[in-house]
Amino acid sequence: MAEPLKKGARVTGPQRNKLAADLRKKYDGGRSIRSIAEETGRSYGFVHRLLSESGVSLRSRGGATRSKKKVAS
Repeated sequence: MAEPLKKGARVTGPQRNKLAADLRKKYDGGRSIRSIAEETGRSYGFVHRLLSESGVSLRSRGGATRSKKKVAS
């Protein structure tokens, strides 16, 4: 991004398209929505919405999963 956005500033038109492309590049590179939001100073919801609007296929939630322990017979 060329210039940092002020928190809560409305982003429209070509500036919104450029921001969406920048965010998409970071997300496709493996960054999480939360880390992108923190870096850009925008909310999680804003970043999520912009990625969705730009047609990104969002990854499923990460984190540890619980499974039953197998009992040896």
